Amino acid sequence: MVEIHNLTKTYGRFRALNNLNLHIDRGDVFGFVGPNGAGKTTTMRIICGLLQADWGEVYIDGIDALNHNDQIKRKVGYVPDFFGVYDNFKVMEYMEFYGSMYDLDAKTVHSTSLGLLDLVNLSDKKDDYVDGLSRGMKQRLCVARALIHNPQLLVLDEPASGLDPRARFELKEVMKNLGAMGKTIIISSHILPELGEMCNVIGVMEKGNLIANGKVDEITRTSRHSNPLRIHIADKKETAIQILKQTPLVQKISIQDDSVIIAFDGDDAEMSQLLSTLIGAGVKVSSFHREEGNLETLFMEITGGAK
Repeated sequence: MVEIHNLTKTYGRFRALNNLNLHIDRGDVFGFVGPNGAGKTTTMRIICGLLQADWGEVYIDGIDALNHNDQIKRKVGYVPDFFGVYDNFKVMEYMEFYGSMYDLDAKTVHSTSLGLLDLVNLSDKKDDYVDGLSRGMKQRLCVARALIHNPQLLVLDEPASGLDPRARFELKEVMKNLGAMGKTIIISSHILPELGEMCNVIGVMEKGNLIANGKVDEITRTSRHSNPLRIHIADKKETAIQILKQTPLVQKISIQDDSVIIAFDGDDAEMSQLLSTLIGAGVKVSSFHREEGNLETLFMEITGGAK
């Protein structure tokens, strides 16, 4: 659905994008992860035709997005990080105003708007003024607005920014519904655990470079070996500690109640060998497993933020 080749953008001496290459399949919910200034917003705005690249190529559904901006705007819906609404409009008027920009007839716009307001759980607000909506409701209204022309690609830049937990949950449910409908979605967020729940693919950006990209479960599995190994010991803890100290793959040992937590630089087979060694020495091991990581921990590891 989205193909990006050697995309580069500079602002003076600052290079916001450095020969970015990215592929997003149709139907993917792609999560852009990265600190402020990493290049996420710049990439999104170029994809949507709102910013000109210095060089590179962007294709959306096979169309050259950098040279056919008018065609791309029919295929893309965009929700910026700072969304704009017209407070003197009622919700339904707001939807119909945007629908009119796409040369849709009034009947189609009306029926489509009703369906989208239902999708974002705002049907009961259709006759309310926009300025009376909460921030979370306004954000969901902007998502509905971006879908009025039935785009194949939906791009959302930090949609959960500034939302309270309830509003973030409601937005997350909307994203799940859109993903189930087969929409291709690009979404950036600093709320990393929630991004991990919504997306099936992530790309980690840092200083204009894509430093990791792939299925969430694949990237998590690849980095899983760096998660701590927790061993719960029922008897002979001192014996276990002596064995662990003599094991080259054990980098660090910490004790927490009846558990010994180690940094273990080994694969599954080496883990099994360690467990056999402990049991063979008479250590009573009641549990033995890797700690589960999350997207936030993964991000810190990939970017070097966790030591």
